[in-house]
Amino acid sequence: MFENISSKIEKALHLLKGKGTINEVNVADTMKEIRKALLDADVSYTIAKEFTNKVKAEAMGRNVITSLEPGQLMVKIVHEELTKLMGTTAAELDLKGSPSVILMAGLQGSGKTTFSAKLAHYLKTKKGKSVMLTACDVYRPAAVAQLQTLGAQIDVPVFARIESKDPVNIAQEAILEAKSKNVNVVIVDTAGRLAVDEQMMDEIARLKAVLKPQETLFVVDSMTGQDAVNTAKAFNERIDFDGVVLTKLDGDTRGGAALTIRYTVQKPIKFIGIGEKMEALDVFHPDRMASRILGMGDVVSLVERAQEQYDEEEARRLQKKIVKNEYNFEDFLSQIAQIKRMGSVKDLLGMIPGMGKALKDVEIGDDAFVPIESIIGSMTPYERRNPQCLNGSRKLRIANGSGRSIQEVNRLIKQFDDTRKIMKSVSGSKGKLPKMMRRGR
Repeated sequence: MFENISSKIEKALHLLKGKGTINEVNVADTMKEIRKALLDADVSYTIAKEFTNKVKAEAMGRNVITSLEPGQLMVKIVHEELTKLMGTTAAELDLKGSPSVILMAGLQGSGKTTFSAKLAHYLKTKKGKSVMLTACDVYRPAAVAQLQTLGAQIDVPVFARIESKDPVNIAQEAILEAKSKNVNVVIVDTAGRLAVDEQMMDEIARLKAVLKPQETLFVVDSMTGQDAVNTAKAFNERIDFDGVVLTKLDGDTRGGAALTIRYTVQKPIKFIGIGEKMEALDVFHPDRMASRILGMGDVVSLVERAQEQYDEEEARRLQKKIVKNEYNFEDFLSQIAQIKRMGSVKDLLGMIPGMGKALKDVEIGDDAFVPIESIIGSMTPYERRNPQCLNGSRKLRIANGSGRSIQEVNRLIKQFDDTRKIMKSVSGSKGKLPKMMRRGR
C-alpha cells in the first residue's frame, strides 16, 4: 500500500538532508520532486500543485526554527499537509437510529457486497451491535447468494426477497423486520453498474429518499485511480453521500484516490479495505496514513490490532510457562494463529517504522507461516509439548511428514530455542513482563 509514492516522496525529502538552511532553491527542488511523486500516484495536477504550494509556503514561513534539521522540518510539514488533505481526523459512523440504516452505493466490482459483510462483522464484534444485512441487488446474478454466504460466515442474518424486483420494498420490509427483532443496524447492499448511468442513479436516489438512512457510504475500488475520484464526484452530486470507503488498498494501487477523493467531494474517507478476510477492515485515520506514506510506520494501529487479539488470561498462563521454561510448540502455534488474525504479514510489518521501505520489493504472502505450521503439525502431541526430546530420528520423521527439508526443521527448532531464551530473559527475575509488553491500564 502506497509503496511507490512513499519511496518517491522520501527520495524528494532526501534532497534537504545535510543542508544548513531551508531556502527558496532547495525547497523548490524538493517540491518539484514531491509534485512528480503525487502525479505518478494518479493525483490530479491541480491538487498536486496546490499541495506543494502549501508545503512550500509553510516551509518558508518556519525558517526561523533552528532546533531541527531542514530535512526533519520538511517531513513534519509534509506530514501535516498530507493529514489535512486526507481529512485531519477519523470520521465516526452515525448510529443513532432505531434501527440505524446504512445505505451502500458504488459501481459493480467495487467490493460493495464484501464490504457490507465486513462492516457487519466490524459492528458486531467491535461495537457490540446486532446487525442485519439486506440484499437489494436485484439485477446481478448470484448477488443475493453471495451476501447470504458472507452473512453465514460471520453469523449475521441476511434479509432477502428473491421474488421481488423492487429494492425499495425489500429494504422497507427489512427495516420493519429489524424493528420487530430489536436489531440495531440494517446494512442495505444495493446494485451497481459497470459505469455510471441514469437508471442506477435514480434507483439509489429513490432508496435514500425513502429510507432516510443515517449513513450513505460510497464504496470505491482504490485501484481505479483518478477514475475513482470522478465516479465519487458523480455520485456525490446526485445522492450527497456521507462518507467514502476505499477497498483493495492491499493491491497494486498508486494511492492517488485516497489522497484526492476527500479533497474533491469534501466528504471523509471512513473505512479502508485491506484484504479478503472479514477482519480486513480498518477505520481510516488520516494522520496514521500520512505517517505510513512518509515511511514512518503506524505503531498505534499495530498496537490496536494486537490488543484486539489480546487475551489477558492466556497471557498470564504463557507468562508462567515462560518463566518456568515450559513454553512449547503448541504455545508457539497458538501465537501464530493470533498474529494471522491481525491481518496480512506484510501489512503488519509495514506498520513498523522503516520497514515499509525495506519490504518494498519483498513478496510476503498470507501463506508465510505455512512451512512452520506444517513442520509443527507433523510433530506428535508429546513432541510439541516437549521440544527437548527432538533428536535426529524424530527430526527426520518430521521433515518427511511435513514435506520440508531436514535443514528447515533444524532451523525452526533453533529459532524456537533462541526465541524461548529471549522471552525468558525479558520476563525478569520476578516473572513479570516489562511494562512495554503488558497491556496499558
